[in-house]
Amino acid sequence: MTEPASPQRVGIIYVSHSERIALGLVELARQMAPEVSLFPAGGTDTGGIGTSFSKISDGINAADTGNGVVILCDLGSAILTAETARDFLEESQQQRVRIVDAPLVEGGVAAAVAAEIGGDLDEVVAAAMTALSVIRPDPSADKNLDQTMNSAVAEGPSRTVILVNKDGLHARPAAEFVNLANSFSVQITVNGTDARSLLGIMSLGLARGSRVHLSSPDPTATSAIDALAQLLESGFGEI
Repeated sequence: MTEPASPQRVGIIYVSHSERIALGLVELARQMAPEVSLFPAGGTDTGGIGTSFSKISDGINAADTGNGVVILCDLGSAILTAETARDFLEESQQQRVRIVDAPLVEGGVAAAVAAEIGGDLDEVVAAAMTALSVIRPDPSADKNLDQTMNSAVAEGPSRTVILVNKDGLHARPAAEFVNLANSFSVQITVNGTDARSLLGIMSLGLARGSRVHLSSPDPTATSAIDALAQLLESGFGEI
C-alpha cells in the first residue's frame, strides 16, 4: 500500500491503532490523490492494536523528499508516538514534519487532496485543519437556495446546473471538482461554500438531481465558472 515518495509533493502518514484502518485510509485517499506519497502506519510491529515507533519513523524517512511530511493520528497516544519519532530526527528534518491534531479520516482526505494539487507544507496542514470547522449543512439550506442565487447574480457571474451523475458529489468527483477550482485564481462559491474546500463541498451532500449554484464576486470569473459547470454537467464519467 505504500508508494515511492513524490519529489514534487508533501508526503502524508496516517497513524492509527489499527493496521486495517490505516491501510483503508490510504486506499480511500489514493482515489483522490494518486500522485501523493501516502503511508499507513497502523498497529504494532506485530500487527496488533497499538502504535509503532518504527512504522512511523520508516514512513517519515520514505515520505520526506524535502517538501515536508504531514502526520495525522487517530488517538492521543498515537500522537505521542508520532512526537517521539519526530524527536529522534535531525533538527533540520524535524522542521519539515508536522503532526496535525485533526480528525483522521476527514483531515487525512483533505490533506491528501491539498498535497495532490501541489500545496506546500503550510497549505496541506491548513487543509487538514479544515476538518475541525466543517459543519453539517442545514437540511433547510436548499429551500433558501433561490435567495442565495438571486443575491449572487447582483454580485458577479453565476450559473446553476443540475447534478446528473448517479452518486452525486461523492469523494472522487468532489476531489476532481476541487482540483479544477484550485486551478483558478478567482474566488468561486458552490451554494455559498468555497469551491476550493473539499470538505466544504462534500458537506453539502449534493446528490443526483441537486441544483448546484456557482457564483463569484469577481467579474472576470465567467470562464472559470463555465469550466466548473461543464465538469458538473459531464457526469464525471458516471452517467
